[in-house]
Amino acid sequence: MPAEIAYLQDAQAQRDELLKLFHAQRQAYAAHPMPPAAQRQQWLKALGDVLNSERQALIAAISEDFSNRSADETLLAELMPSLHGIHYASRHLKAWMKPSRRKVGLAFQPASAKVVYQPLGVVGVIVPWNYPLYLAIGPLVGALAAGNRVMLKLSEATPATGQLLKTLLARVFPQDLVCVVLGEAEVGMAFSRLPFDHLLFTGATSIGKHVMRAAAENLTPVTLELGGKSPAIVSSDVPLKDAAERIAFGKTLNAGQTCVAPDYVLVPQERVGSFVEAYRQAVRGFYPTLVDNPDYTAIINDRQLNRLNGYISDATSKGALLVPLFEQNQGRRLGHSVLLNVSDEMTVMQDEIFGPLLPIVPYSGLDQAFAYINQRPRPLALYYFGYDKAEQQRVLQETHSGGVCLNDTLLHVAQDDLPFGGIGPSGMGQYHGHEGFLTFSKAKGVLVKQRLNAARLIYPPYGTAIQKLIHKLFIR
Repeated sequence: MPAEIAYLQDAQAQRDELLKLFHAQRQAYAAHPMPPAAQRQQWLKALGDVLNSERQALIAAISEDFSNRSADETLLAELMPSLHGIHYASRHLKAWMKPSRRKVGLAFQPASAKVVYQPLGVVGVIVPWNYPLYLAIGPLVGALAAGNRVMLKLSEATPATGQLLKTLLARVFPQDLVCVVLGEAEVGMAFSRLPFDHLLFTGATSIGKHVMRAAAENLTPVTLELGGKSPAIVSSDVPLKDAAERIAFGKTLNAGQTCVAPDYVLVPQERVGSFVEAYRQAVRGFYPTLVDNPDYTAIINDRQLNRLNGYISDATSKGALLVPLFEQNQGRRLGHSVLLNVSDEMTVMQDEIFGPLLPIVPYSGLDQAFAYINQRPRPLALYYFGYDKAEQQRVLQETHSGGVCLNDTLLHVAQDDLPFGGIGPSGMGQYHGHEGFLTFSKAKGVLVKQRLNAARLIYPPYGTAIQKLIHKLFIR
């Protein structure tokens, strides 16, 4: 059989399997369209229990996919927020499900109004490779809390994690409730074309456009968690040790492979040299050595490593100064570096970096810093370092971003009671906590009337005296 025909037959078989899984979930939802709170809490408990009991296996699988992922980073950035999200949702679920009373205007009495929160049906989630556990579990928690069935598409770049998660979730959930789909990019595109009731995608902005285009064929509503170039601003008077240490944590976690990692730092012109030194000390304090250091996470694969090295080559060829913070690399453990004298012509200042490279952009006055940010696509996160409350307020009012941390990085994402989501090129929609429940629910407005029907007063024929009085009283 020619290879091309075999490929087409295999692709068709994959699409058929996806449709089979989807229709099984759709039928299961139709049979149980409004699971009670106790059932949803049982689902969440089962999910938390399996994550807790298999934490070491999950740590090992993720590290295998990265060739080295710090076990502590997996615990702190994947398992801990996943489990906290499960506990938070379970604790607040009954209150979220309770219909909310709304007011009815005097002209429409007697009546009552309420909003009922109904599961959407079957939810699709496309998971990226950088946090393959947390970015699967977070949306799954919101979707299950809202009473939905869920299909997860794991990244082909994390095969060990994908296979393990498929096995673990199959242990506690039937396939018509939760299932994991594995496969290459073409499986992902077929997945995005399924007529889901909602589709959540986390990944690159460029891929997000394709996902949204595919979803549009079914008018599937989407939540897009993308990325972009999240800036950090160092003020003119913040202690540099404070700012450098917190920025270094945000940039070195997972070797910078984080959608909300500080992408570049705006530093007052006169403080650039001092900041670079403070930053060097902070990074080297976290990682005294690179070689054989289990705390230092590797770049996920050769493709991403080559992309990052390409950024460095392009930048230095156009006049940037590379300041390595380590003497050598080790395999895919790419040493952290600072880039000075950067310009817009460099690829590193156009694309999301997603790695251990930190460009420094000098500025003169906050107005210039804000203008620099606002002239560019709106980022997923923005970080400001300074203790002046008036300046902090200016940051919130004069810039746009998906989320903000004042005097920290990343940690706003881990707050269960805060929504998480981008804006414009960094995404659309939001989830986490209550917002996740709302994203995966239909907030259905309900007006309730009983026997007495005062609305008969406005029925035709028109022009009666009572209608004229109603017009006089209520149309003004």
